[in-house]
Amino acid sequence: MFVIDPYQPFPVAQTAYQQQALDFCTQWLAGQSSFVLHTSGSTGTPKPITLTRKQMQASTWLTGKTFDLKAGQHVLVCVNIGYIAGVMMLVRGLSLGLKMTLVEPSANPFKDNEGLAEQAFDFTALVPLQIQKIIEDGNYAQLNAMRAIIVGGAAVNQALQEQIQTLTVPVFSTYGMTETVSHIAIRRLNGKPTNEYFTALAGVQLALDDRGCLQICCAASNHEWITTNDLAILHNAQHFSILGRYDNIINSGGVKIQLEKAEQAYVKAWLEVCPSDVMPRFFAYGLPDERLGQRLVLVQEGKPLASTQAEKLLTILANFLQKYEIPKQVYYISSFACTATEKIDKISTIKSLHL
Repeated sequence: MFVIDPYQPFPVAQTAYQQQALDFCTQWLAGQSSFVLHTSGSTGTPKPITLTRKQMQASTWLTGKTFDLKAGQHVLVCVNIGYIAGVMMLVRGLSLGLKMTLVEPSANPFKDNEGLAEQAFDFTALVPLQIQKIIEDGNYAQLNAMRAIIVGGAAVNQALQEQIQTLTVPVFSTYGMTETVSHIAIRRLNGKPTNEYFTALAGVQLALDDRGCLQICCAASNHEWITTNDLAILHNAQHFSILGRYDNIINSGGVKIQLEKAEQAYVKAWLEVCPSDVMPRFFAYGLPDERLGQRLVLVQEGKPLASTQAEKLLTILANFLQKYEIPKQVYYISSFACTATEKIDKISTIKSLHL
């Protein structure tokens, strides 16, 4: 186990990843005033962003207050420290006095790191792929022993949310990005009460631009308005729902289709046709088409479904989608290309299909 305790001398790094963590911790404790991070690259080319110490501290105190994080508690750092989610776990540990066990990112850190399953943790941050794999592998006890878990980096679909109902630990979906220095809103996924919408954290202001995309202003954004590409509904000053990304709208034969709507419908259809099966990862995509301009397709990870199941899925999709919103084809691929933060790299995956 590689444990970083802000009250103890740092351990000696055995890997480049551990050294990367120690280098950041040393810079932070030395009072470095700004840090250059990179966006994940899941929705575009990764870009560098400079964040100030003041912004990162503002985000840290807000998270600490929201989840009642206290000095001496033990947190698991298993998301990539090369990006905002992992970096902020380190900042929380150093600033709030939390003991941190660091492991390199993997689908199931409890399975992939000897001895980790015997450790007790109070808090962790996971990406959807990780919590899905941990549940599927049966590591319920390790998760349920925690006080809270946050899940971010990608949307949590209905199938995964149903899996999360098997956990007793409070699990929260987060909304945020590098520009807002991690999350600025949370949504309870299990237990009571669960929420269908996000609740902004204290001090976060929300608005919509002319496109209907969410705008955010808070201390973590240096009190500057950040305009996202996420189409949203503002229910009131503190609560909002995300409809999908503005750049995830395709034009197919003159009909505008929101990709997230097709994905949500596919989850519902899958749960009807294959209720006992673990739902594989998938995504909707718009491919160039000579006649339609763009055609809607689905790309699914894993083995193809039996023809009868595939036909039934498409039939049930008609209950949730308009005629022109139904995918024209489903492509299967053995394994998705992913970013360093375990998000699906859609562009690279599509290229690998050699369409």
